[in-house]
Amino acid sequence: MDFLRNHAAKIAIAVVTLFVVLLLGEQLMVNRSRRMNTDSAPSETASQASNTGANNTAPPPPQETIPTYTVEVLRTIPHNTGAFTQGLAFDNGDLYESTGQYGSSSLRKLDPQSGKVLKKALVDAAYFAEGMVVVGGKAYQLTWQGGIGFIYDVQSFRQLRTFSYFGEGWGLTFDGEHLIMSDGTSNLRILDRDSLLIRRMLTVTDNGIPVKNLNELEVVKGEIWANVWQTDSIARINPQTGKVVGWIDCAGLLTPEERTNADVLNGIAYDTKRDVLLLTGKNWSKMFEVRVKIKEKM
Repeated sequence: MDFLRNHAAKIAIAVVTLFVVLLLGEQLMVNRSRRMNTDSAPSETASQASNTGANNTAPPPPQETIPTYTVEVLRTIPHNTGAFTQGLAFDNGDLYESTGQYGSSSLRKLDPQSGKVLKKALVDAAYFAEGMVVVGGKAYQLTWQGGIGFIYDVQSFRQLRTFSYFGEGWGLTFDGEHLIMSDGTSNLRILDRDSLLIRRMLTVTDNGIPVKNLNELEVVKGEIWANVWQTDSIARINPQTGKVVGWIDCAGLLTPEERTNADVLNGIAYDTKRDVLLLTGKNWSKMFEVRVKIKEKM
């Protein structure tokens, strides 16, 4: 007992020292273990991330290179500046035009050489006429927001009957089997020639992005060509897929002075007999007979 009393302080210090040594040793082992885990974790994590990315994240689809074309003017033809052109179409070499605006909408037959108006039928002032096409001796004319279209005999310009549709009417063309109608969206309506009922819808896209404001239409060598409202561009569209396969840049047809009192490009007519393309616009002073060619890179 005397020994313990005399050496109690030393014994206490020794016990405490041993406890500290054991504690530090345990902590050292824990730190070593953590270090080993940390060193190996990144490779495992990277592997897992790689596997996850490979399995769940598909690479973005490649962007298609869509060619751009321009136009070469072969000759110009006078155009009535009072004509707010909504539709332009050839039929057997004859040229027809639909003009808009409330109170001045009309269907016209033009001389393709001089631009002179040969025949004209006024549309009721309650309607704003839009796109037009001639098929089988009949002219089919849309109205903007009236939900009604007119069918005329192209010889007499007498109105034969009307037809109805929902939404707005913008452009109209014919592919040899169906009428094709635009309504200002990215969708084209494929219509039955006789009943004018919708057979299918075609969404027009440029590299997957819908192309809005499709307006005046024309079928040219199997493609659907569409003016894009408020631009100088014409989209060349695959009629099966709706994909834009080319863009035609029509900027510069009018001089800055001529554009002062003119509205937007809006008129495409293709004469299959002469293989001639005619372009004009709303209140333009000229129609342009053009050749389309690939645009040279700057």
